[in-house]
Amino acid sequence: MELPTGYITALDVMNRHVNSARPNAPVQVEHPRRALLAPTRQATALALRRLADRIQPRPLPGTPRCS
Repeated sequence: MELPTGYITALDVMNRHVNSARPNAPVQVEHPRRALLAPTRQATALALRRLADRIQPRPLPGTPRCS
């Protein structure tokens, strides 16, 4: 055995897999996790939206618009 940690992990995963198929297998409630990067993503989206509004091409003044 060169990697006893891998052997122990493999046995643990195999036992979980085999025992999960039983009708009386223990059930763990899965709680929804809060996204860790949500505030960062919102700040980035806001900054990109403001940048897009700032560099968005505008029609030249005095040119007729199609309606």
